[in-house]
Amino acid sequence: MNSSLSKLPVVLLIGILLILAIFSCKKDPYEIGFDLLPPSDTLNVKSTDTITVEAFSVIQDSVRTDKVFTLIMGSMMDPVFGRTTAGFYSQVRLSSEGVDFGSNPVLDSLVLMLPYNGYYGDTLSRLNVKVYEISDEFSYDSLRYSNQRLATYPTVVADQDFIPRISDSVLVYSEKLPAHLRINLSKKSNYLGQKILNAPIDALATNQDFIKFFKGVYVTASPVSNNGALLKFNINSGLSKMVVYFHDGNDPQRDSLSFDLLLNPNCARFIHIDHHGYLDAREDLKQQILNHDSARGANNLFLQGMGGVKIKLKFPYLKDFGKGKNIAINEAILQLKNLDPDTTLAPPPSLIMIRQDSAGRVGYLVDDNEGAAYFGGTYDQKKRSYFFRLTQHMQKVLLNAYTTKFDLYLMVNSPITSAASPNRVMLHGTKPLMPGDNSSHFQLKMTYTVLNQ
Repeated sequence: MNSSLSKLPVVLLIGILLILAIFSCKKDPYEIGFDLLPPSDTLNVKSTDTITVEAFSVIQDSVRTDKVFTLIMGSMMDPVFGRTTAGFYSQVRLSSEGVDFGSNPVLDSLVLMLPYNGYYGDTLSRLNVKVYEISDEFSYDSLRYSNQRLATYPTVVADQDFIPRISDSVLVYSEKLPAHLRINLSKKSNYLGQKILNAPIDALATNQDFIKFFKGVYVTASPVSNNGALLKFNINSGLSKMVVYFHDGNDPQRDSLSFDLLLNPNCARFIHIDHHGYLDAREDLKQQILNHDSARGANNLFLQGMGGVKIKLKFPYLKDFGKGKNIAINEAILQLKNLDPDTTLAPPPSLIMIRQDSAGRVGYLVDDNEGAAYFGGTYDQKKRSYFFRLTQHMQKVLLNAYTTKFDLYLMVNSPITSAASPNRVMLHGTKPLMPGDNSSHFQLKMTYTVLNQ
């Protein structure tokens, strides 16, 4: 023993040795659980990345889009996924009930204001927006999905070309306002503005009465043939509104007046999304989702939000893994690598994984209960990849602990909560044809222990 250490008191020497032991034993998070096994069993720890994974892309019928706080409108032509067009239906509400516009109100203009809250695509593209008056009744409490529509009156209220100015402030009557889209609803006709100004007194008494009188607007885009963008609008902003500018016809010299009709979280609303049957999508994507060629998933896999494309996932031989032996799974990681280098169309910031039975009932995986940091699904920009930790789920499969049969799905948006993200991503398949690093393919990496019998 070192002579300097031998002179130290025994108690102090033991303390130093304990501190050295603690700081020299940094445990790998992937080894959590190993210390729960008998020492003899750790000799049987094995790893594999050759478990058969079957994955292929399928169309996601729809997602819930009612009560979203970000409305989406626009059209874009994606080089991989083809054309997508989006619009929204929304009620509008009186900013104050019992309003009186006077005995002879004359419309000056009716303007819809939509404050920008982001975009997806190319904002240098020229877009065309159309606005219609809703003829169907719909309520705040109704569940609405991205593939649903409401009836509208045939007359177009607005038909306007524009280039999005996402970050440019707007000067309105000498007042500088934050960036927003202004749609003139009285340029083609004064009809809608005069309808509001000439509304019966009882229709203006309460918002409930007004919504029966004027059911709302449908704001949508004309499909583009190239480029384009999907624009996001924030209804939590005070700028989200329809403004009626008018004057008193009995006193033309009097200053112009205005009244706000609000598009806010209290309005019934939902987003309608049209993927145009994926007729303009890339051929290998069409083969998977339209012709149901699941074998194509070996090369490329596709995910798209807004009720677009999801991935069906199977581990067909997992129940036979380690047959006849007691297997304890220490770690099971599903790895997904982004294949598309296009940075203008960003991949989804996160993905979700669910299980769904033949009746369409949705359930979450047991690993999801541990939180996102454990379960995964968040995009790693540096590695250009996602991962999911499925350790507990895989153990349940091996133990035959599930009472119902289900399939696993990867999605951008959940089918049961209101959300609409336009992001999409193309992933390496389970056995990609392209040469290169074999570790980049869609695969399950598993560490497990063969327990003594």
